[in-house]
Amino acid sequence: MKKLIIGNLCADVPIIQGGMGVGVSMGGLAGAVAAQGGIGVISAAQPGFREEDFFTNTKQANMRALAREIKKAKEISNGGIVGVNIMVAVTNYEGFVNCCIENGADIIFSGAGLPMDLPKYAEGSSIKLAPIVSSLKACKVLTSRWLKRNNRLPDLIVIEGPQAGGHLGFKPEEIEEYIDNFDDEIIKIIEYVKELGKNNDKTIPVVFGGGVFTHEDFLHCMELGLDGVQVATRFVATEECDADIRFKQAYVNAKQGDVVIVKSPVGMPGRALNNNFIANVVPNGVKVKRCFNCLVHCDPRTIPYCISQALFNGANGNIDNALVFCGAKVAQIDKITTVKQVIDELTGREGE
Repeated sequence: MKKLIIGNLCADVPIIQGGMGVGVSMGGLAGAVAAQGGIGVISAAQPGFREEDFFTNTKQANMRALAREIKKAKEISNGGIVGVNIMVAVTNYEGFVNCCIENGADIIFSGAGLPMDLPKYAEGSSIKLAPIVSSLKACKVLTSRWLKRNNRLPDLIVIEGPQAGGHLGFKPEEIEEYIDNFDDEIIKIIEYVKELGKNNDKTIPVVFGGGVFTHEDFLHCMELGLDGVQVATRFVATEECDADIRFKQAYVNAKQGDVVIVKSPVGMPGRALNNNFIANVVPNGVKVKRCFNCLVHCDPRTIPYCISQALFNGANGNIDNALVFCGAKVAQIDKITTVKQVIDELTGREGE
C-alpha cells in the first residue's frame, strides 16, 4: 500500500482522520488512528470545554486541555503521527499554533477560511503545515501568499470536497453542483501543486476528504493521483472516538434524507444532521446568554445562535439541542465499530 510521505514524516497508511469538534476527535481517537499507521487529528475547537475553570478562564483551559490531548495521543500512537486542526476563524489562533509546537504535535491542519498567516506563527519550528482548500483558486491564492510573504510552501495540501461534514468551503448554491462533478477540480489542484513543487524543489502531497467512505472510494482517490485521503464521519462511530455515546448513536440512527445544509455563525455553510435544533432554533434564533469569545468577527447580538453552545450540547449527548455536524454519507453507518476495522475496510486490508 502506498505510504503518505510528508517531508521526514511517513504514515504507513495514507489516511488522515479529519479533525472534528467540539470533543469528537481528541487524544483518544487521534492516538488510535495514529497507532494503526494513519494520521490522527485533534480538534482545537474549544478543547477545554470540560475543564473546571472553562467558563472563568477559557483561554488557559483550552491551552491546558489541548496540550494534554496532544500528549495523550502521542502516548497512545506508539510513535505514530499526530496533528491538530485549527479553524482560521477562532480567536487566539496564534496561541493554538504555539501550543501545538510546544507540545510535540507533528502537523497543523487549518481550514474554515484560508490560513494566510500560519507560516508566520509557525516560523522557526519544524512542525508541518497543511492548509485545507476547496478550489484551485483558493489553492493558488494561498500558496502565492505564503511564497511571497514567508518564502514557504505547504508540506501537505488537503482538498475538502462538497460531501464533507462540518464547515464547507463552498457557497450554498455550489454544493449540489459540485457533488457529482468534483474530480476535475481535484485533478487541476494536483497538477498545479505538482508543478509548484517541481519549480520550488519541494514534494507536496495532496489528499482529499469529503465522502470517502468505502474501499472503492479510497481506490478512486488513488486512481486520480492523490497521495491519500481524509476521513472523518466514519471514525465517529468507533469505540475509540471521544464523542458521547449518544452522539455516536445519532450517526448510527441516521437515515437517508436526514442531512441538511445549515448556515453557521462562522459565516460558512455547514452539513449537519436534521434534528430539533435545526428545525426550531436555527430558523428562529435563540438569545445568546454567554459569549465564549471563540470566533473572530462574531457579534453575539446579531448571530442566530452560539455555535460553541450548540456543539457543547452535542459533545455532552444533548442531541436534540445540538448542532451535530456530519458528512454526506452518514446514513451508510449502521453500527459502532473500531478504528482498526474502519481502516482495514477502507484500505482493503480486511481481506488479507
